[in-house]
Amino acid sequence: MNLIGRVISHFRDSSFDGDREDERIGKIDEGALCILRKLNDEGKEAYVVGGCVRDLLMGLVPHDWDITTSARPDEIVSIAKSAGWKAVDGGGRRFGTVIVVREGKSYEVTTFRREFYGEDSHRPSEVSFSDTLKEDVSRRDFTVNAMAVDVDGCLYDYFHGLRDLKNKKLRTVGDAESRFKEDALRLFRACRFLGQLDFMADKSLVEGMEGAFPRVEGLSLERVRDEVNRLLVTAHAARGLDLLVRTGLSDRSCRVKENGVYRLVPILPELSHLVGLPQQKEFHKYDGWYHTLAVVDASSPLLLNRWAALLHDVGKGMPGIRAVRKGKLTDYGHDTEGARMAREILTRWQMPADFTDRVVWLVENHMKFHYFANFGEANGLKWVRSLARKGVFRSSKDMAEAFHQMTDLGNADIIGCGRPFSATEGHSAFGRYMEDLALSVPVTTRELHYDKNVPQVLGSMVGEGMKNLLLRVQNGNLENNPAALYDAAVRFKRRRDHEEGTAQK
Repeated sequence: MNLIGRVISHFRDSSFDGDREDERIGKIDEGALCILRKLNDEGKEAYVVGGCVRDLLMGLVPHDWDITTSARPDEIVSIAKSAGWKAVDGGGRRFGTVIVVREGKSYEVTTFRREFYGEDSHRPSEVSFSDTLKEDVSRRDFTVNAMAVDVDGCLYDYFHGLRDLKNKKLRTVGDAESRFKEDALRLFRACRFLGQLDFMADKSLVEGMEGAFPRVEGLSLERVRDEVNRLLVTAHAARGLDLLVRTGLSDRSCRVKENGVYRLVPILPELSHLVGLPQQKEFHKYDGWYHTLAVVDASSPLLLNRWAALLHDVGKGMPGIRAVRKGKLTDYGHDTEGARMAREILTRWQMPADFTDRVVWLVENHMKFHYFANFGEANGLKWVRSLARKGVFRSSKDMAEAFHQMTDLGNADIIGCGRPFSATEGHSAFGRYMEDLALSVPVTTRELHYDKNVPQVLGSMVGEGMKNLLLRVQNGNLENNPAALYDAAVRFKRRRDHEEGTAQK
């Protein structure tokens, strides 16, 4: 077997620290090991490769196990079937990929290959099989994703991925500009991996990005959106977002196809003006962009929460919003302007309507939440009743969820100011109070606690009558219990019958 590139791990910060090679084997998934052994028994080279090796070295549990082999696709299928395993094409066979299913778990088994890129900004124009592991891993994006381990636990590291892993550096395999020009989606993957791995971008990687920017216009909105959404929910999203914005990648456009015609879609140019945007030092330690990044990382790693955090101050610094009053920087109205911008961004990104509405509501109301949380004279119940009457939410439970998300944003906003002694306990307590209030005020007639007698009493006026009862409960003029609702329904019906009788005379 070719052992060129074989190394013994001395990575002091990983779970492989001091491991013998036989101990490494025990960290590899049993199914993956069985497939490696079977391929080896048939005279084929085989290795676990890519992200799963990176995760093992970092002490993480891999979610997927990818295998690369010298076996050709037809040979993989034949070998898998001889072992009693299912082999599925999965649409990737022409690229050398076969899905092997063993005991209900799927493994991607791919033939050593080389790729050639053409006009398409993401997919290779041609794929051909190769005969060596080194040639196969040399086509991969980043050094930390280009390592392989064989069935004996030997680590193959041709591009110093282990060193980069130890130094927490993200570096491309080979020339960065060429690698990004091959597949422009790698630009966004680089941002995601910084957030996922808590790495820094190598200088060569950053310098190689701009030359590939023209290729971004050939990427689909769907792919770009997927990568940015995945970045947003990483533990260290700020790292990746900073690379996205500071390099100018966020100012580029991708595309969407509508009625057979491609239309360019700006990515996130609205964020660029926040970089270096000064803020009043009395309240903010950071500029507009660093504050935004701090709020994102302090918020819950849920997609909706993170989008709200990313866009909560996007209206700051905009014309008509930024001003100097009495010698102090102000951004009055940035919540309203930010909500408008957030709707435009998320609509452009074709995010779900309910998702967009919720993020917009959070951005628009986050300053109001701060005010209510800080001033005891503010009437939270009045706010909840107003929201219920306006039908902003589908249900009281939906409204309570919104206040839970708002509390998360409010606390993250406080933390992101970077000021000492910025406690969040008050906001948390107020948020819980608002959630309880939201659950107590019905949004729809379905949430009224009435019995079957109420519709019977209302008869033909049931629609109008139920709306009247709902409004009275929302206004606090009627208790939401069966007895009170029944009495109110009787009085409503009696009054309406009297009005109709008077009108007929």
